[in-house]
Amino acid sequence: MTDPIADMLTRIRNAVNARHARVDIPASRLKLEIARILQDEGYIQGFKLVDETAREGFRAIRLVLKYGPHGERLITGIERISRPGRRVYFGRTDVPPVLGGLGTSILTTSRGVMTGREAVRAGVGGEVLCNVW
Repeated sequence: MTDPIADMLTRIRNAVNARHARVDIPASRLKLEIARILQDEGYIQGFKLVDETAREGFRAIRLVLKYGPHGERLITGIERISRPGRRVYFGRTDVPPVLGGLGTSILTTSRGVMTGREAVRAGVGGEVLCNVW
Protein backbone atom coordinates (compact mmCIF):
# COMPACT_ATOMS: atom_id res chain seq x y z
CA MET A 1 0.00 0.00 0.00
CA THR A 2 1.52 3.31 -1.04
CA ASP A 3 -0.81 5.67 0.83
CA PRO A 4 -2.06 4.37 4.20
CA ILE A 5 -3.74 7.70 5.08
CA ALA A 6 -5.88 7.53 1.92
CA ASP A 7 -6.76 3.94 2.86
CA MET A 8 -7.90 5.13 6.31
CA LEU A 9 -10.04 7.91 4.84
CA THR A 10 -11.58 5.53 2.30
CA ARG A 11 -12.47 3.02 5.03
CA ILE A 12 -14.14 5.77 7.05
CA ARG A 13 -16.00 7.08 3.98
CA ASN A 14 -17.24 3.61 3.02
CA ALA A 15 -18.32 2.75 6.59
CA VAL A 16 -20.26 6.02 6.96
CA ASN A 17 -21.98 5.55 3.60
CA ALA A 18 -22.95 1.98 4.60
CA ARG A 19 -24.16 3.24 8.03
CA HIS A 20 -21.81 0.97 9.98
CA ALA A 21 -21.45 1.52 13.73
CA ARG A 22 -17.66 1.04 13.75
CA VAL A 23 -14.69 0.51 11.46
CA ASP A 24 -11.27 -1.07 12.04
CA ILE A 25 -8.15 0.48 10.53
CA PRO A 26 -4.53 -0.75 10.66
CA ALA A 27 -2.77 1.29 13.34
CA SER A 28 0.02 3.85 13.15
CA ARG A 29 0.89 6.90 15.26
CA LEU A 30 -0.21 9.33 12.54
CA LYS A 31 -3.57 7.58 12.16
CA LEU A 32 -4.06 7.71 15.94
CA GLU A 33 -3.51 11.48 15.84
CA ILE A 34 -6.00 11.85 12.97
CA ALA A 35 -8.54 9.80 14.95
CA ARG A 36 -7.94 12.01 18.01
CA ILE A 37 -8.68 15.12 15.96
CA LEU A 38 -11.82 13.56 14.47
CA GLN A 39 -13.02 12.80 18.00
CA ASP A 40 -12.13 16.26 19.34
CA GLU A 41 -13.98 17.92 16.44
CA GLY A 42 -17.08 15.75 17.05
CA TYR A 43 -17.03 13.68 13.86
CA ILE A 44 -16.70 10.32 15.65
CA GLN A 45 -17.81 9.07 19.09
CA GLY A 46 -14.47 7.58 20.01
CA PHE A 47 -11.60 5.31 19.12
CA LYS A 48 -9.39 2.74 20.78
CA LEU A 49 -6.33 0.71 19.94
CA VAL A 50 -7.14 -3.01 19.73
CA ASP A 51 -4.95 -6.06 19.23
CA GLU A 52 -6.40 -8.41 16.68
CA THR A 53 -5.82 -12.10 17.39
CA ALA A 54 -6.22 -13.21 13.76
CA ARG A 55 -2.67 -12.14 12.86
CA GLU A 56 0.17 -11.98 15.31
CA GLY A 57 1.47 -8.47 15.92
CA PHE A 58 -1.42 -6.80 14.06
CA ARG A 59 -2.79 -3.74 15.81
CA ALA A 60 -5.84 -1.83 14.70
CA ILE A 61 -7.66 1.36 15.54
CA ARG A 62 -11.38 0.82 16.11
CA LEU A 63 -13.35 3.97 15.31
CA VAL A 64 -16.88 4.24 16.69
CA LEU A 65 -18.80 6.31 14.16
CA LYS A 66 -21.28 8.99 15.12
CA TYR A 67 -24.62 9.79 13.51
CA GLY A 68 -27.28 12.44 14.13
CA PRO A 69 -30.52 11.90 16.05
CA HIS A 70 -32.38 10.76 12.93
CA GLY A 71 -29.50 8.69 11.51
CA GLU A 72 -27.99 11.46 9.38
CA ARG A 73 -24.28 11.32 8.69
CA LEU A 74 -22.00 13.72 10.52
CA ILE A 75 -19.15 13.06 8.07
CA THR A 76 -20.67 14.04 4.74
CA GLY A 77 -17.32 14.33 2.98
CA ILE A 78 -13.72 13.44 3.63
CA GLU A 79 -10.95 13.89 1.07
CA ARG A 80 -7.19 13.43 0.89
CA ILE A 81 -5.36 16.62 -0.08
CA SER A 82 -1.63 15.92 0.11
CA ARG A 83 -0.71 12.64 -1.58
CA PRO A 84 2.63 10.85 -2.02
CA GLY A 85 2.75 12.05 -5.64
CA ARG A 86 1.83 15.64 -4.86
CA ARG A 87 2.52 17.18 -1.47
CA VAL A 88 0.51 20.26 -0.54
CA TYR A 89 1.91 22.73 2.00
CA PHE A 90 0.48 25.97 3.38
CA GLY A 91 2.24 28.72 5.29
CA ARG A 92 0.95 30.04 8.57
CA THR A 93 -1.14 32.74 6.89
CA ASP A 94 -2.29 30.68 3.90
CA VAL A 95 -4.35 27.91 5.57
CA PRO A 96 -7.74 28.11 3.81
CA PRO A 97 -11.05 27.41 5.60
CA VAL A 98 -12.97 24.28 4.57
CA LEU A 99 -16.53 24.97 3.36
CA GLY A 100 -16.34 28.54 4.61
CA GLY A 101 -15.39 27.41 8.12
CA LEU A 102 -17.95 24.61 8.44
CA GLY A 103 -15.40 21.86 7.82
CA THR A 104 -12.01 20.97 9.27
CA SER A 105 -8.61 20.63 7.66
CA ILE A 106 -6.04 18.37 9.32
CA LEU A 107 -2.40 19.43 9.04
CA THR A 108 0.87 17.95 10.13
CA THR A 109 3.14 20.70 11.42
CA SER A 110 6.42 21.04 13.24
CA ARG A 111 4.35 21.08 16.46
CA GLY A 112 2.45 17.89 15.64
CA VAL A 113 -0.84 17.04 13.96
CA MET A 114 -3.50 19.74 14.39
CA THR A 115 -6.50 21.31 12.72
CA GLY A 116 -6.21 24.28 10.39
CA ARG A 117 -7.74 26.63 12.98
CA GLU A 118 -5.24 25.49 15.63
CA ALA A 119 -2.37 25.97 13.18
CA VAL A 120 -3.46 29.54 12.41
CA ARG A 121 -3.76 30.30 16.14
CA ALA A 122 -0.33 28.76 16.81
CA GLY A 123 1.19 30.63 13.86
CA VAL A 124 2.53 27.54 12.08
CA GLY A 125 2.01 26.08 8.63
CA GLY A 126 2.47 22.58 7.36
CA GLU A 127 1.35 19.77 5.10
CA VAL A 128 -2.42 19.46 4.66
CA LEU A 129 -3.33 15.79 5.10
CA CYS A 130 -7.09 15.93 4.53
CA ASN A 131 -10.30 17.94 4.73
CA VAL A 132 -13.42 16.74 6.60
CA TRP A 133 -16.89 18.21 6.44
